Amino acid sequence: MFRVILRFAVKEGTEAGFERTWEDIAERVSARSTNLDQWLLRGDETEPVYYVVTDWRDEAAFRQFEHSAEHVDNRRALDRFRAGSTMTTMRLVTHLRGKGAAE
Repeated sequence: MFRVILRFAVKEGTEAGFERTWEDIAERVSARSTNLDQWLLRGDETEPVYYVVTDWRDEAAFRQFEHSAEHVDNRRALDRFRAGSTMTTMRLVTHLRGKGAAE
């Protein structure tokens, strides 16, 4: 599993539009057989900051998507909301399910 975490600083007042646009994009991305999961989280920072966590089958699958025309279109759709962003990637080393996790 390959995880990508995106941090989006969003322009003040555009939060609702960002969330709707991200959800539209996320639906299309999650239809890809190599995308495992996606989450949109809002940070506790004073300015509007969102985190996207998305898991992929492997790094090659993510990189193929990252270099696709679809991904370029997705980035363009989010650009009008973005004040800044960063991306962090990581590989799964160990996974332990908590007792409260769904079966």
